Amino acid sequence: MAIQHGGFKRKSKVASEIPDSSLADIAFLLLIFFMITTVFRTERKRDVTFPEAQATERVDEKRKNILHVWIEQDGSIFINDQLVQSNQVAGLVAPLYAQSERRLVVAIRGDREVPYGVINDVSEQLRDANALRVNFATNIEQRLTRARR
Repeated sequence: MAIQHGGFKRKSKVASEIPDSSLADIAFLLLIFFMITTVFRTERKRDVTFPEAQATERVDEKRKNILHVWIEQDGSIFINDQLVQSNQVAGLVAPLYAQSERRLVVAIRGDREVPYGVINDVSEQLRDANALRVNFATNIEQRLTRARR
């Protein structure tokens, strides 16, 4: 009698299941990796003294839908921490406004000493970009402390 296949029988068979015993460990390691390597963008603090107003309204909008336009005392305009010329505002805001499906709120944060002509130029550029949801930031903290007295 001849021995077929050398007399050895295969002990292991192909598993029809995917091993998932270390799946949770891998997911946890990936989570830690992404938490460590992610860099969150923070806005630089601007030295701007906000104007005062008699009445204000709080904007309840998600942070991602608010675009801050900073106008410093010397007339410098910053959008997303980048120095911008006044004639470039419409070109930068128009695509952002279109991407947000017209939900973008432009918050103009101008110093109280900025000449009105600069504020008007920025407003005209925003109108040319069809950004119709515009908000002018004022000094809320001072008004709130006055109201408490």
